[in-house]
Amino acid sequence: MTAEHSVTTPLPDTGLMLVGMGPGRLSGMSLEALNAAKTADVRRYEAYTALWPQAELDALEAEVGAIEKVMRPEVELPEALFELARTSLVALLVVGDPLQATTHVDLQLQADEAGLECLVFHGVSITTLVTGAIGLSNYKFGRQTTLTYPYGGWVATSPLEVIAANMHQNLHTLALLDLDPTGEGIGHQLPMKPQDAVVSLRLMWEKLAEAIEEMPQETALQSMRVEACEALLSGDLDSMNVVLCSDMGTEDESIVATTVGQLEGQTGGRLNSLVFQSKASEVEEKALLRWR
Repeated sequence: MTAEHSVTTPLPDTGLMLVGMGPGRLSGMSLEALNAAKTADVRRYEAYTALWPQAELDALEAEVGAIEKVMRPEVELPEALFELARTSLVALLVVGDPLQATTHVDLQLQADEAGLECLVFHGVSITTLVTGAIGLSNYKFGRQTTLTYPYGGWVATSPLEVIAANMHQNLHTLALLDLDPTGEGIGHQLPMKPQDAVVSLRLMWEKLAEAIEEMPQETALQSMRVEACEALLSGDLDSMNVVLCSDMGTEDESIVATTVGQLEGQTGGRLNSLVFQSKASEVEEKALLRWR
């Protein structure tokens, strides 16, 4: 059974706990999440959707006990985790909030089906942190997306389509930047830098321009998607306004309001995300002036 516990609620002897670590530092973890990590018999750190700075991860390990890193296969095929959880209390440590990714929701459902108790301890997520930090209204954000690397020559256009659809509705877009150049989720992570994001965006732009004539328009939703993409492509990629958000929630946090074309000159940080700005209100424009 899935449940959410407070720091004062006794924890079970066995089962799985999804523990939100917050954005990137030990001091940002909730007391209940920290208590769950300390109480667990086994701690696994899910390290393919996001990463903590190594120094902070070392500090967490010193506080709660030994932590072992796991990657996508161990989470998407969780039998080994479940075997441990049948006889001990297992904490899966997840950067940010543990239920922001579909992978972890699926893990939660699988644990329920396996008859395992699955507790959730929430953490601060990049999805809520970014919007407030930069000063754009949270209710004016549309669907978020991830800018992916071009895996082995394959280029996804779906991230650009999401941005186009949001822009068409005058909504901002949070775009997380990829961590994995291989797309396999098994290690060798290389968090995307601003200049990498520009390369991917330009490839997506070219592919979308080539593919738009073949996009179906059989339904109203499909027609709207094509209209949104055409509107986006009629503009200039390099002049699009973006906000580069680096290492949010850590001591190295940095926010820069710039354009896609000027991203190539930005160093960024350890982990980066981009906000694609739609039409901003007067208050939002004033807030963004702080980061120009």
